[in-house]
Amino acid sequence: MVLGVCAALPSAQAAKEDLGKREYEAKCANCHGKTGKGQGPFVEFLKRSPPDLTTLAKGNGGILPMDRLYQSISGSTVAAHGSRDMPIWGREYNIEAANHYMDVPYDAEAYARARLLALLEYINRLQTK
Repeated sequence: MVLGVCAALPSAQAAKEDLGKREYEAKCANCHGKTGKGQGPFVEFLKRSPPDLTTLAKGNGGILPMDRLYQSISGSTVAAHGSRDMPIWGREYNIEAANHYMDVPYDAEAYARARLLALLEYINRLQTK
């Protein structure tokens, strides 16, 4: 009986893990705020106010512009010598993958893509109806 209860604990805990929310809170909330409305604690240090992430779909005909967001967050649309306020999280994810996997073969692009898609899924949940 005890073994059955103990065996169920890891799966119950894993089900509660929200990877997208964790990514958002770690990478985005300082600027965009916990609610995504652009009122994070770092706002006063920014040159421009961060956009309200909760209205992205509303401003795009009711559809979250996933490709545009993916490119912006990953940094794939950054000009070679341009500047931007938001960090290039795709590059950061690639660095994290290298530190995490070290000598084990891995696919850095797949690692970064999984993290970015989890983040985008969470931003989709923040959208106002």
